[in-house]
Amino acid sequence: MSSSATTNYRPVVILGAGRSGTNMLRDVLCRLPNYGTWPCDEINYIWRHGNKQLAVDEFSADLARPEVKRFIQRAFQACAKREACTHVVEKTCANTLRPEFVVAALPEHAVFLHIVRNGEDVMASASRRWKAELDLPYLWKKARFVPLLDLPYYALRYLGTRLSRLFDREGKVSFWGPRYFGMQEDLQTKSLAEVCALQWKRCVERSLEGLNTLPGHRVLHLRYENFVGNPVQELQRIGLFLGEEWSKCAIEKAVANVSQGSVGKGQRNPDSQHQSAVEDYVRPLMGSIDADPRFSE
Repeated sequence: MSSSATTNYRPVVILGAGRSGTNMLRDVLCRLPNYGTWPCDEINYIWRHGNKQLAVDEFSADLARPEVKRFIQRAFQACAKREACTHVVEKTCANTLRPEFVVAALPEHAVFLHIVRNGEDVMASASRRWKAELDLPYLWKKARFVPLLDLPYYALRYLGTRLSRLFDREGKVSFWGPRYFGMQEDLQTKSLAEVCALQWKRCVERSLEGLNTLPGHRVLHLRYENFVGNPVQELQRIGLFLGEEWSKCAIEKAVANVSQGSVGKGQRNPDSQHQSAVEDYVRPLMGSIDADPRFSE
């Protein structure tokens, strides 16, 4: 990061379904000079301010009303000042469901990094998060950035989410990750594997739909598997997109902790519900992603 605060910043927004490497990519970028972020995992509470009552995370662009835009942009400005950086990196996974809203809420010089991971691996990782125990330190870090007026609302909702787990036959919380239209109904009628697959599918599809409206100089599409397989080359590609001239030493240091260890884990799951969900929802879309030249340009 730079040594002094600045009033000028550029938003670098990472869009990716949950468990798709968004944390990894953010952390890599923030090891480079002049890149910073919030000291927590995500800022969905900031993105939802002014629209918190909506049951899903799929927002239309018209919900980025003037007061909402001001609030979000002030949050980015405050982050740039606090971190003394010129590029503010943000990776809230729910933004994959509302790319048009995010574009409308941010300045026109904001850029987007869209990362896609094999949906089968995402399913396996996401299913574990649905059943995870309460992580108080993680929750506290995020809670620090809840707008004060919204605190009572989120406190009650989170309590209800955890209590619902006591009565769920699969031991899952009432929701985890980005909430798409129809998710509540799917949770009542479909297996957890199917919901994880549909959640990944909707996040990828909505991101592609929304980002297709932007000019190429504002969007870069990435594959998780390519990044972890060749992180130096992929980070150089990102640097070219961002107009950066990072040294090879800086790049190698930034990607030193990147690992391929999680690639293919979901593809070894013999569960019949998992395999059925993969065939129905994941493989058709992955075929399109594999054939899309934007992910390898």
